[in-house]
Amino acid sequence: MADTLQTRVARVIAGGVHALLDRIEDQAPEAMMEQAIRDADGVVADVRHELGVVSANRHLAQQQHNSLNGQHAKLGAQIDEAMVGSREDLARAAVARQLDIEAQLPVLETTLASLARQESELQGYVAALLAKKREMEEALSAFRKSRAAATAAGSSAAAPGGGAAGRMDAVSGAFDRLYERQTGLSATTRGTSLAQAAQLKELDDMVRDNKIAERMAQLKAGKA
Repeated sequence: MADTLQTRVARVIAGGVHALLDRIEDQAPEAMMEQAIRDADGVVADVRHELGVVSANRHLAQQQHNSLNGQHAKLGAQIDEAMVGSREDLARAAVARQLDIEAQLPVLETTLASLARQESELQGYVAALLAKKREMEEALSAFRKSRAAATAAGSSAAAPGGGAAGRMDAVSGAFDRLYERQTGLSATTRGTSLAQAAQLKELDDMVRDNKIAERMAQLKAGKA
């Protein structure tokens, strides 16, 4: 994947609820959050496009690999027939072609492995980006509802706690209640859980690396 697209993916994934909520004091916070979601959509579309290209290339490489294997097997049968018919010249030509194919197959196999890794990586990016987009949409929904709660609180300013402090409490309370309904996490644990996101990502990467290592060991054992 191109560095520019990797940078865009990383920017979207690294940004979270706090990155959006930090903008609530801006002049047009809702519009900015909506734009962030549209930007995420754009990155998803670009990654999906590249995924389609990589998948198509892998399919073509696989077809070529299968074709060469088929040709190699067919040549083997033809060599046997040529030798039975005392046509060593024809057998020699078929053997030469087999050697050419045998030189091409490892290159194709390396290409297939690389394309498969890229395909898996891009699929992971799409899944992560969609999850991040859902997170941002939930944050935007929470922001809208908290603003509505603040407006409602402002209409009863004469009541106890109806001043600025009371309105702020209403905003915070509404957001926390919505957050708990959406995530099942209490307001006191929300910060800690979000802080664990980087560690969980590291754990996912470690598990994936272990799976790759296991698969490579199996492949090496199969070729031994």
